[in-house]
Amino acid sequence: MAGLTALQVKNAKPGRHADGAGLYLLVRDTGSRSWLLRVMVAGKRRDFGLGSVAELSLASAREKAAEWRAIAKEGRDPSMVKRAEVRAQAREDAKASRTFEAAATEFMAAHSPSWRNEKHKAQWTYTLREFAYPKIGAEPVNEIDAPMIVDTLMPIWQRLPETARRLRQRIGAVLDYAHARNWRDREAPMRAVLKAMPKQNVLKQHFPAVAYADAPAVIAKLRGEDSTIGRSALEYAILTAARSGEVRGARWSEVDLEAKTWTIPAERMKAKRAHIVPLTSQVVDVLHSMKPLAVKPDALIFPGLRAKPLSDMTMSKVQRALAPGTTVHGWRSCFRDWVAETTNFSGELAEMALAHSVASKVEKAYRRGNLLERRRELMEAWAGYLDGKSASVLYLQPKAVSSINP
Repeated sequence: MAGLTALQVKNAKPGRHADGAGLYLLVRDTGSRSWLLRVMVAGKRRDFGLGSVAELSLASAREKAAEWRAIAKEGRDPSMVKRAEVRAQAREDAKASRTFEAAATEFMAAHSPSWRNEKHKAQWTYTLREFAYPKIGAEPVNEIDAPMIVDTLMPIWQRLPETARRLRQRIGAVLDYAHARNWRDREAPMRAVLKAMPKQNVLKQHFPAVAYADAPAVIAKLRGEDSTIGRSALEYAILTAARSGEVRGARWSEVDLEAKTWTIPAERMKAKRAHIVPLTSQVVDVLHSMKPLAVKPDALIFPGLRAKPLSDMTMSKVQRALAPGTTVHGWRSCFRDWVAETTNFSGELAEMALAHSVASKVEKAYRRGNLLERRRELMEAWAGYLDGKSASVLYLQPKAVSSINP
């Protein structure tokens, strides 16, 4: 049977008009014209719409019909196959158009609610904006390879080693996220990147700290000024050797004034493990000074504006005024140096006071009872030293560490 002509397609009356090999022109009473393909799929007769005459010419309809018939002969549903191809093409288009910066923005939006604080988000934003986006921000995330990442890192690898390491980790996280979202064909090539980078021969950078010999004078200066929430929070942090975030998030419900302990819950600890801090009389005095601000049992001890935690900047500002060039976190180093150089308290005990992990068998021995009373002796000695009671303090332990090993 001869096929249709272009003129017949144009002038055909309402009804179904065969072109051959299962292809039909369908003309409705409204005058609309479309193509229909009738084929057998897995032993069943199926009709598939191929599109309107306005979209497909006669020649194009025949080509499409031939393609769909070939798929049907394989026992596959042509419409399903074509839909899958359309989706695949859409994914490829997304890969080609989605840039690294767009992927990073979506990554941060998805993950930032689980981050500890706004400072962490700000660090992510800063490192990517300053060092990654100028190099690879506009590149399709699917095309970023190891050489491009190496070129991004190399300018700061030796100059800003810690920033460079964090940037490498963050680029890798974004690329892996893009792979999981099907915007990228493969995972991040970070192993290859690391092998390509030169060794960073730099010493670990520590937080600038007050020298322990100067600590009593600095504390005296702090106490000699008018009391503010920021100054009280800083003194509390110094006396307890706690991290700034642990102090700023401290609540009255965590403090037992009768037992003289402060129990920091696991979710607020860096090691995700609850930590009990013995409180000296000096710390209790600070707490009593803050009591008038306690509006409810679980209120913040050191509230900021609108009953939110005190900002990190507030404590830092007080610290800079007391000892320019030093940091709040540096007091933990000051405490650790004081223990090592002026006392006979063990290093492991000091590490426990700082809520650091201590190794293997020693850790097991110390964790067994938290050695709270031994740590209380240590913190009393620290508070006494800060009060200026002695220039050199030697506190001998009743037992050596080795004697408590299992």
